Amino acid sequence: MGTSSLTDKSGKPFWSLSPEQAFGQVSGSMQGLAQNAAAERLKAHGPNTLKGKEKATPFMLFLFQFRSPVTLLLIAAAALSFSLNDRTDATIILIIVLVSGLLGWWQEKGAANAVGQLMKMVQINCRVVRDGAEREIHIEEVVPGDVVILSAGDLIPGDSLLLESKELFVDEAVFTGETFPVEKNTGILDADTPLPERRNTLFMGAHVISGRAKALVMRTSRDTEFGKISESLRLKAPETDFEKGVRRFGYMLMEITLLLMIVIFAANVFLHKPVLDSFLFSLALAVGLTPQLLPAIITVNLATGARSMASKQVIVKRLSSIENFGSMNILCSDKTGTITEGKVKLHKALSVSGESSPKVMEYAWLNAFMQQGFRNPIDDAIVRSMPGHRSDFEVRSEVPYDFIRKRLSVQLRNAGENIVITKGSLKQVLEICTLAERSDGTAVPLDELRPSILDEYARLSADGLRTLGVAYTKGGADRNFSRSDEHDMVFLGFVTFFDPPKQHAPETIRSLRQLGVELKIITGDNALVAASLGRRIGLDSPVVVTGSEMHRMNDGALMQQAGRTDIFAEVEPNQKERIILALRKAGNVVGFMGDGINDATALHTADVGISVDSAVDVAKEAAEIVLLNHDLQVLQDGIVEGRKTFANTMKYVFMATSANFGNMFSMAGASLFLPFLPLLPKQILLTNLMTDFPETTISGDRVDAVNIEKPHRWNIRFIRRYMMTFGFLSSVFDYLTFAVLLLILHAGEKEFQTGWFVESVISASMIVLVIRTRLPFYKSLPGRYLTIATLLVAGFVLILPFTAVGDMFGFTRLPAIFYGMMLLLVFFYILSAEILKRFFYRHAGSAD
Repeated sequence: MGTSSLTDKSGKPFWSLSPEQAFGQVSGSMQGLAQNAAAERLKAHGPNTLKGKEKATPFMLFLFQFRSPVTLLLIAAAALSFSLNDRTDATIILIIVLVSGLLGWWQEKGAANAVGQLMKMVQINCRVVRDGAEREIHIEEVVPGDVVILSAGDLIPGDSLLLESKELFVDEAVFTGETFPVEKNTGILDADTPLPERRNTLFMGAHVISGRAKALVMRTSRDTEFGKISESLRLKAPETDFEKGVRRFGYMLMEITLLLMIVIFAANVFLHKPVLDSFLFSLALAVGLTPQLLPAIITVNLATGARSMASKQVIVKRLSSIENFGSMNILCSDKTGTITEGKVKLHKALSVSGESSPKVMEYAWLNAFMQQGFRNPIDDAIVRSMPGHRSDFEVRSEVPYDFIRKRLSVQLRNAGENIVITKGSLKQVLEICTLAERSDGTAVPLDELRPSILDEYARLSADGLRTLGVAYTKGGADRNFSRSDEHDMVFLGFVTFFDPPKQHAPETIRSLRQLGVELKIITGDNALVAASLGRRIGLDSPVVVTGSEMHRMNDGALMQQAGRTDIFAEVEPNQKERIILALRKAGNVVGFMGDGINDATALHTADVGISVDSAVDVAKEAAEIVLLNHDLQVLQDGIVEGRKTFANTMKYVFMATSANFGNMFSMAGASLFLPFLPLLPKQILLTNLMTDFPETTISGDRVDAVNIEKPHRWNIRFIRRYMMTFGFLSSVFDYLTFAVLLLILHAGEKEFQTGWFVESVISASMIVLVIRTRLPFYKSLPGRYLTIATLLVAGFVLILPFTAVGDMFGFTRLPAIFYGMMLLLVFFYILSAEILKRFFYRHAGSAD
């Protein structure tokens, strides 16, 4: 990997510099940058982000409305018509295309602004030294020369040189593929040291697993190693299930549209109709068939859903994840703070024989109070249990907690003592002990008491108490304690904790189950504690699988077992991803809720990654949805909003593939046997604009309970069946309209075009009221804006032939009998659609 951009004036890369040389290179110091100097650097270097300028300007957003090849062909054909002196029609066509584009632009612009405001509610911060004082800033404001302060869970904001470190372990899997954390230390390395061996360097894109550090930021944004990778790979978020569905739907419509356009144009030319008129007609048909507003409708629906979810304390970072959120049928979550109160309380401190022990309490408090790493609820609970307690000990060294050792050791000393106290998972504490201390203070070989210790641990766990072990040993007077010294310790006793389930947790879990979402608990706690909690939240006989049992299963066996399991206990961090993959391979849409240092991979793997605002930075960054309140009730509200958004998006799809589609097919067929075009190109485009207008309000429509009761997924086969069924019905009534106009009313060319325009637009607008619900339309009233828009369109269409604008479009005034017959046909069309809808849903199933 090249180093040209990472060198100082002498040509040396920064990992081969001393701290003094590095400070000189970036004009910095241990006192940090002055705030005004940092602001100048931010202007010079730009924001510290790899996302680039994703936000399109309003003008570019407007141009995007005309990116469809069919629309571009239509504009070109209209321009050709204009040059051949058919200026009125060409101008009208261009105005309609422009108005349609403005409609889409206005909708998308409003949606983009709304999303921008929501994203400000969830941002990643980091700690830096500025003007000699520690302060917190947005990670995008970090500049070269900043001194950053890092601890467990922090994202590394830029390529940096270590200035100070204490037991620092970093996850660099994004660079090395290595799953185990890498230890980092200060020092000077050779200039040609390969990236995986740069132990004095922290890279943007990595995150701290354990320990503490101060580091000097040398490179930010695209100048970093991570920036080079992102630039070369052009990394893009994987498509969601919904995005794949939209893409397949678009391909299906494009294939039908192109085929129909070519056939109609060729047929009309064969029948000796004017070539340019035939070309414009076939293009206008293609525009009518293409759901031009689909991108805008989807964006507006998602943005409306995101705003609604934000009001329920659910912030959406990636809009397309809303659809997956609604489709989710399995939610995997830790129990702490989600199912339980998240307010861990110290229960008791016990000796090896299970008696209350002041010494165990004192040693546990010293370990928790003196540790200087990542703060956690366990340590906070211990400290809270002894308010105002003081000690004359001071910290000499510390071995921070990590997810491999699962313990924390602190070396303390005062005038008379030098001791090391270790606290952590019982199994991991026992494995470094050789002695155990009785209540009377005598030490005996651990093996003598091991059976009784394990029995006591099982009893406490079965009572639902989380139980940790406490051990100690004498510290060396001449050197600091390190992880290699964790051996031959004395086991002192237990500290037990209780985190009660939330009062409404059982009810919320039942509600989730009624919504078709099954909760699976993934926890590091032992199986007995997890099972006890499961019973308290309404799982009568929870099926529990432990991490060690998972180790003995192959992927196929785990896929079979995962669906039947309620609780995964004693799970190691890397097993979370395996559980999620197994559930996804079984055909489930899986959500994962995590807020810890080791949850990032699982959050990426899940269909929906969910975190909370109080989570560590690496979890918040990996998540697609962030909860402002760590509560399953909030999550349940978000799922309901996600399903409403999905339902309203599908309404537009059904509308675009039923009445609109049927009208365009009918028009194509009519053009082959009529001596004139059934509608002029400008009239087709006006029809398309009029029928699209009410559908722009669909994001605020009411959603039936049946669409919320269970997860729904994009189903192209169902959509195709829907299109064939209701499109066919639309075409049947179109040909009935042709027959009435030609055989009963004896309409001429203009009367035919005006009559069919009126019937076509009103029927397409009114059919929306039927299509938008599975229930009888009179039992499910539309939203206010959809109702108003539908009535406005119907009124406009009835009045249009009597206006000068109607004359410009080639319409003519119709006798009252025409209106009566057209409205009668619309009435029977709506009635037939209602009857057909009941039959269709009874026999065709659902859209999921």
